[in-house]
Amino acid sequence: MTVQGVSRRHFIRQTGALIITFSLSSQIRPSLAWAQSSLPRSLANQPELDAWIRISSDNTVTIFTGKVELGQGITTALAQIAAEELNLSLDQIEMVSGDTARTPDEGSTTGSRSIEVSGAALRAAAAEARGILLDLAVQKLAIAPEKLEIKEGVIRPQGKIQPRLSYGELIGDRRFNRQVSGSFSAKRPEDFQLVGRPLQRLDIPSKVMGLASFVHDLQLPEMLHGRVLRPPSYGARLEELEVGEVGRMPGIVQVIRDGNFVAVIAQREEQAVRAVEILGASSKWSPGRVFPSRKDFFTYFRKVAAEPAVVRNQGDAQSALNSASTRLEATFTRPYQAHASAGPSCAVAEFRNELLTVWTHSQGVYALRRELSQLLDIPVGRIRVVHKEGAGCFGHNGADDAAADAALLAKVTAGRPVRVQWRREDEFAWEPFGSAMAIDLKGGIDKEGNIVAWDCQIFSDTHSTRPGNGGALLAGWHLASPLPPRSRGSSRGASRNAEPLYNFPNTRIVTHRVEGPLRVSALRSLGAYANVFALESFMDELAFSGQADPLQFRLRHLKDPRARAVLNLAAEKGDWKLTRRSDGRGSGIAFAQYKNSAAYMAVVAEVEVEKSSGQIRVVRTHAAVDAGQIINPDGLKNQVEGGILQATSWTLKEEVLFNRDGVTSRDWTSYPILTLPEAPAVEVSLIDRPKEAPLGAGEVAQGPTAAAIANAIFDAIGVRLRDLPFTPERVKAALS
Repeated sequence: MTVQGVSRRHFIRQTGALIITFSLSSQIRPSLAWAQSSLPRSLANQPELDAWIRISSDNTVTIFTGKVELGQGITTALAQIAAEELNLSLDQIEMVSGDTARTPDEGSTTGSRSIEVSGAALRAAAAEARGILLDLAVQKLAIAPEKLEIKEGVIRPQGKIQPRLSYGELIGDRRFNRQVSGSFSAKRPEDFQLVGRPLQRLDIPSKVMGLASFVHDLQLPEMLHGRVLRPPSYGARLEELEVGEVGRMPGIVQVIRDGNFVAVIAQREEQAVRAVEILGASSKWSPGRVFPSRKDFFTYFRKVAAEPAVVRNQGDAQSALNSASTRLEATFTRPYQAHASAGPSCAVAEFRNELLTVWTHSQGVYALRRELSQLLDIPVGRIRVVHKEGAGCFGHNGADDAAADAALLAKVTAGRPVRVQWRREDEFAWEPFGSAMAIDLKGGIDKEGNIVAWDCQIFSDTHSTRPGNGGALLAGWHLASPLPPRSRGSSRGASRNAEPLYNFPNTRIVTHRVEGPLRVSALRSLGAYANVFALESFMDELAFSGQADPLQFRLRHLKDPRARAVLNLAAEKGDWKLTRRSDGRGSGIAFAQYKNSAAYMAVVAEVEVEKSSGQIRVVRTHAAVDAGQIINPDGLKNQVEGGILQATSWTLKEEVLFNRDGVTSRDWTSYPILTLPEAPAVEVSLIDRPKEAPLGAGEVAQGPTAAAIANAIFDAIGVRLRDLPFTPERVKAALS
């Protein structure tokens, strides 16, 4: 099987169409499990079967999806779903994803929804295609459908070699020319051959072999290189720019200035880099925005909060708090955090024959196309955005901004493509960060040790300023006729996982919108990371106040059997036990169902804390995960393992630093992340539920991991850390 973007073969294939009328025999619509009573959302929006599946005369099949590969293995999982329903082997399938000229618009690849959304659409479309092809074979072979079998795209009598008809012979290189009806049933789980198996990821071999897999490696004929001169800080305005020396440098094609947007186009990348360095040294800027003091940041953060919104108000939390036998209060904070992708953002753009083509590692090619249309004043129909893998993203990083840079420069290069590679300092200083958050919790327990009151107040900026509605692209802010940042509106994503899955009779949850000083947008799990950290830490505090085992305390307040199952499995596999020795070694447990609707996860973490230095080492974690029906168990484990490691890094180390003038953490020294020697042993146990719907799991690990580490630290040294990240300085301050 191959995974690729543009190919001549597919462009040719798309040009021909033959109208075919099918008579649909009711006898080939068996009543199987998972019959489609209504079409999945993506399919309902784009029901043309040809938008999802094309069959060639050589019996290979192209599958189109709007979801893109971000390193999460989604291409492999979606291929397994399609191959399963079509009775094909994986090497007969070619996946095409994230191309506004070729693939369905399925929104952005976000929210751990790719399997739930695109997987459901592909399952229904593939089941329909299989049914149509079987009906055609029935007509041609004059054999009853129950006496036929399909293997690797070949239909033949059961147990016989001949007569036989392949998919390619039945419809190869022609179109279905019909909409998906939803009347064909998908396979029963007990009949699966590919789904549920740990098949090798399709994108790994080329990466291991060092082949050109990423947008950073893309080479086009006559390609030029661009670099952008960034302002020294937010709000700074360009007052003087001396371009004489740069204009005389070898290889410099053009220096562009449009308001505060300054860029260089050169024949070679190093020439552009050097030119921008010289321009930066000679340019003069007005002072930028004055930032609040980082020392008193959360005091400021609360003062500028506005527009509280009630998320949930069940019972009477305040009265229940007042009458509780035991009442606790605590505040938890999370700083701004960066995406910290392994490689800075990159994009390539070409403007030829009035058509703009952009190759980017954006998570949302259709939304980016709309945004670029506004930025460049080009009709949407004359813009094509093609996804090409990047070096990780973990949310809305600088990918869309790099695409805008490249597109702006490509408009002035007379048809020559332009590649824009950000520098590390560009990424750290200018990408949208994960929002800072402050969470105030109050809880009340009755005489029997049951939680009777829960009050949660969340202070947070929005968690999404993604492209699509104007004002989202960095370059647009700096043009002479700018597209300034749009109002951040609500604190979108701030309440994710703030509502406990536990059964509390009186609950109040309120968000307070904050428009903070730094640029923010989606970072993996949005508000769930901080909310679960706070919620599950506070559950431990309440358990401790009642002298209850944290595991049993959680189970007492949980009715959901799947939630209870992951907690019990994590405890069993993770050798759950409290030490309460305060000798520097401890264990902690935490749980969440991501978004209260996606995958379930519980995790046990073991830590060692060196009291003299304040250093924390996470020794081992064991997670139990229930993601419903598992498509690829190895891929699911990889996602959870990566999430645990990233969350460990966030929890122990990561924080965007700034002073009055702006962001100061602009490299790996000032923004350290977890190193390989510091990584814990990670073990993951999966609960497969093949008769349940698949649940998104890409972001399930973030919150429970942070809380389990926090709870383990309390077990180890007897002090509670509530401010992320848990640096040595904070450990020593707590101990003192």
